[in-house]
Amino acid sequence: MSFFKRWGKFMTVGAGIMAQWEIDNARSILGSRKRIMLIGLLLIPVVIGGLAFADEIAPALPDLLGGKKAYSPAFYSLGIFMVSIAIGIGAGLITGCIGAGGGFIIAPALMSAGIKGILAVGTDLFHIFAKAIMGSVIHRKLGNVSVALAMVFLVGAVMGATAGGVLNRVLYQINPVLSDAFITTVYSLMLGFLGTYALLDFLRCRRAENNACGHGGKSEGAELGGIAKTLQAMNIPPMVGFDQDLTPGGRRISWVFLVLSGALVGMAAGIMGVGGGFLTFPIFVYVLGVSSMTTVGTDIFQIVFTAGFASISQYAIYGFIFYTLAMGMLVGSLLGIQMGALVTKVVPGITIRGFYAMAVLAGFMNRIFALPGKLGEMGVIPVSPALGSILNDIGIWAFFIVIGGFSVWVIGTFLKNIPVLKQEVL
Repeated sequence: MSFFKRWGKFMTVGAGIMAQWEIDNARSILGSRKRIMLIGLLLIPVVIGGLAFADEIAPALPDLLGGKKAYSPAFYSLGIFMVSIAIGIGAGLITGCIGAGGGFIIAPALMSAGIKGILAVGTDLFHIFAKAIMGSVIHRKLGNVSVALAMVFLVGAVMGATAGGVLNRVLYQINPVLSDAFITTVYSLMLGFLGTYALLDFLRCRRAENNACGHGGKSEGAELGGIAKTLQAMNIPPMVGFDQDLTPGGRRISWVFLVLSGALVGMAAGIMGVGGGFLTFPIFVYVLGVSSMTTVGTDIFQIVFTAGFASISQYAIYGFIFYTLAMGMLVGSLLGIQMGALVTKVVPGITIRGFYAMAVLAGFMNRIFALPGKLGEMGVIPVSPALGSILNDIGIWAFFIVIGGFSVWVIGTFLKNIPVLKQEVL
């Protein structure tokens, strides 16, 4: 039980760090006219494609942009673009308001909208990469990046992302249903674990009346835990130094553990399409013993390169991204994050915790109810197509009702409290 609580806390803190990066990115993009103009330029293919399909006089979009031979849905349409904006808004509202977990719902939401799992993963990674490049938040945080630490870590991240991408593509070539089942299983396990911890944490905080319920994480890593001490004591050269400015003499750790950690994060990014940032913080701080200041900067650094490498080398060049969907999610998430972040100023923290648990568990229910139908299609378990379809529909409706209800509540709260929020800003 203590292991469950410890790793649940670690993953929650990591998701919070990832959410803060998303919020900073959104503010950086929307605060610059040049970056807003860049988004406008990136949307030109979407507009051209919409006119082409509406009038049927212009040539179809290339496959990589969502042409008629794109994997799924059938091809680009205004309807699916609007769905991608809605998904981006929902994920952005969760990220901005809850402060964690918004990215976890994107792949399940895309798959529920009829998009193949491998395409959902590739598109999500591309969307993260585009946001990271345009946000350029990394430049503000570079002072906290240990270059040596980051470079060795990225060696493992590149290998892990490659392995994850190859695994997804091989499974897809064997059987597209097998690929969907694999991605669905991974998401079910991760969301089930994190959602259960978040629910128990919410109930604990409600009983404690909000006492000692902050996730924190800002000062973690000042004191080394047992695992970190053991790993740093292992002298397997070459040793990599870091935190020289934060602790007397700095700290050192073997490159082996950095490469292995990077491989784990990269594989998670390559398989799930979430950037891997939610794992970097807990691994660095609680396992490797890196200070949280250095970890945050290095996490941002690795997200840019890991997401960029994985999305382009493992998915884009093979046709497994849907450009128009990525742009729709980008636009939607930028709006949702800003609105959600403002709502936190007028909503009790315990309420936000409850919504976080509910959102993550909704993603879990969505994927776990989709799994029997996929396993039945492959003949792994005796589930009829009719029953599999019913279970899948239950998961889809439950998911979108919860996320849609949450979105309506956040937007309604935002509109209701505009006068209060104006005073906060002023």
